[in-house]
Amino acid sequence: MDYVSVMGILGACHGPSGDEGQVAAAIQRLAEPYADECWRDTMGNLIVHRRGPGPKVLFAAHMDSIGLIVTHIDQDGCVSFGKLGGIRPESILHTTFRFKNGVKGVVALREGASAKEMSVNDLHLDIGAKDEAQARRLVRVGDTAVCHQPVSTLESRLVAPHLDDRIGCAALLEALGTIRAHSADLYFVFTVQEELGRRGSKPAAFALAPDYAIAVDVTTAQAPGGGGKGSTVLGGGAAIKVMDSSVICHREVVKMLEDIAKERGIPCQKDVLTEGGTDAGSIQVSRAGVLTGGISIPCRYVHSPVETVDVNDVSAAARLITAFAERDFDKN
Repeated sequence: MDYVSVMGILGACHGPSGDEGQVAAAIQRLAEPYADECWRDTMGNLIVHRRGPGPKVLFAAHMDSIGLIVTHIDQDGCVSFGKLGGIRPESILHTTFRFKNGVKGVVALREGASAKEMSVNDLHLDIGAKDEAQARRLVRVGDTAVCHQPVSTLESRLVAPHLDDRIGCAALLEALGTIRAHSADLYFVFTVQEELGRRGSKPAAFALAPDYAIAVDVTTAQAPGGGGKGSTVLGGGAAIKVMDSSVICHREVVKMLEDIAKERGIPCQKDVLTEGGTDAGSIQVSRAGVLTGGISIPCRYVHSPVETVDVNDVSAAARLITAFAERDFDKN
């Protein structure tokens, strides 16, 4: 798969938590040739179904990204905002954001605020308006904005905002197009509002009642030179999740993924993360519980305008998704 092109399509969509419709529409266009049926539920989750006679297997990747929401328009025409998801002020200062209507603004530090001690409340968006009246013609309270940054490459590395988790969506799409013989009843769920507490995956898992589930998301990779909060490294292969702050994955599913990776020669590593969470956390405890695991894509600079992944890891993740979907679940 040409990940640059796919991320160009998905990254151009307006899709902060709570307004993922453009992303869902783009993914549905790409998924429909390989689906038996597609639909959106009440929350806005996109569900892509590949029918099979065996157990229900759910794969989940979230469509939403972090973003900003307008809270006030100042007299000088600048725009105050709150955060949608885990926004860190130091990561967005002096970067460009765009609204759904195409208006753009630069994140700036308010006069008199200290850059060393800043919070989101010390920032505002300069949208080029000369006064409050002009600003109100451009944006309204409640409008949302997402990072406006092009996709770029550094050798085998892909750099872009919103890789969390559009790159997971891309891996699901690649797997969807490569799965051949399968006995499982497959559900590819592109979820909403993960960044606000995994809100979309909860009702989706309840409605579909899967037997097995795999959450596909990014995970924090170690920084250059080593160290960091995660166990994974860029270029080390697909990351089989063991735990994060939202989930301890079922040992049976972890072993399944390890065995499949070994059998298929898919490079892999372990994902042990003491912070953060994925849709696995909410899916695992749905109804009476679900056999749940995770396939993660190592990512540097998560929740910044320059999230960075290695395309070889993405490809390995897609191959592992495909292999799990094609597994004969009668041979447990």
